[in-house]
Amino acid sequence: MIAHIKGIIAEKFAGSVIVDVSGVGYELQVPLGDFETALLGEDVKFYTYHHVREQSEDLYGFSTLAAKKLFELLITVQGIGPKAALAILSLGTAEQVRNAIANGDVAFVTKASGVGKKSAERVIVDLSDKVGLPAHYEKAAIQTELNTNDEALEALMALGYTLADATKALENVDASLPTAKRVTEALKQ
Repeated sequence: MIAHIKGIIAEKFAGSVIVDVSGVGYELQVPLGDFETALLGEDVKFYTYHHVREQSEDLYGFSTLAAKKLFELLITVQGIGPKAALAILSLGTAEQVRNAIANGDVAFVTKASGVGKKSAERVIVDLSDKVGLPAHYEKAAIQTELNTNDEALEALMALGYTLADATKALENVDASLPTAKRVTEALKQ
């Protein structure tokens, strides 16, 4: 599996970018926000999801690991394929989409191209408990927004922890430890 691609934006077209990696161009379908911020000639790193079907193979790219993980959760919902998941992620930042799902905001999710009310409701029902706490939930020890500078938090989320569970697991672990040690300590608890 291709986990990430690091290179230079060679071309942009129709919601896709081509990233040149040492002379090889990888076409990535990206959310609208990533497409709009990508500049030709810019050095970039995209976390990728390789989707293989009988007739084709597609690469989906995300500027953050949190967006990739949310994409992977979205495609587990019955009736939501990669294109619909990408449309949902194009509605805003990964945190805005995560928060809308956590808050049960069906109207927000139905704004995505190709996602009807029933599909949006299914997304909310299936994922609301998996994406973490809504941002309006006030509890001092639980983080509700993703700190993209905390690699240990992202590593725990990559292992399947929700944002709330990952935050709770790391709350008693010394933040000055190296990332690998913090993750190990959090897993022991």
